Amino acid sequence: QVQLKESGGGSVQAGGSLRLSCVASDDQYMYNQYCMGWFRQTPGKEHEGVALIDNDEYVTYSDSVKGRFTISKDNAKNTLYLQMNSLKSEDTAMYYCNKVVAIGRSCTWQASGHWGQGTQVTVSS
Repeated sequence: QVQLKESGGGSVQAGGSLRLSCVASDDQYMYNQYCMGWFRQTPGKEHEGVALIDNDEYVTYSDSVKGRFTISKDNAKNTLYLQMNSLKSEDTAMYYCNKVVAIGRSCTWQASGHWGQGTQVTVSS
């Protein structure tokens, strides 16, 4: 079973930036997954999709983060990234990466792998 490990979270003030990373235990994992995504979760709520990327580097963002977050992937380093700028208090959550279901060549917001431990992002206003 492949394990995903997220890192890079922390506490920042509103307007600040953070860069999250996600590394897989299988060194071919990121290359082999057509679609990967970042999700976030707050207590008592379901995982919310934040950003998607496919192996053609086509990206999709939720409306809440569009223009502020950037997803990228480095297959050689087996790492998925999420650059988060202009952070807001409503971005406070536990952030996770996961593979997502593809329909044809389109990524969906449906996560399909096991969840890692996540990395906490806390934004104070």
